[in-house]
Amino acid sequence: MKDELFEARWKRTVEKVSEPYGEPLDIPGILFLVGVQELGMLSKRKFTKDQKLDVLHIAICTLLLPYGYYEYVGRDEEGWPHFRETEHLPALPPLQQSQLMRQGIVHYFEKWVEEE
Repeated sequence: MKDELFEARWKRTVEKVSEPYGEPLDIPGILFLVGVQELGMLSKRKFTKDQKLDVLHIAICTLLLPYGYYEYVGRDEEGWPHFRETEHLPALPPLQQSQLMRQGIVHYFEKWVEEE
């Protein structure tokens, strides 16, 4: 039952987050969206390949904050947020990594999705 409830929340989150794009976003797409949102650069800015990886890192750190794996340190002179690892993330099999990211995504967007 608990898994069914989570799957319904996940589906609703993906639908709401994907609405502006006309097709369902996958986990990397949603991670990129979270990172850009946290970066505060929602314009159609072009990122280099390395910057795209940094944006994904921002998203992962942000999503893992509530679980105690990272803490927010601050922004650098260019406005990029920085984090410090507070607890080592255990090596997880791919399915568990995906589930942890999905939980973080649902938690991150939950208030926004519930308000709609």
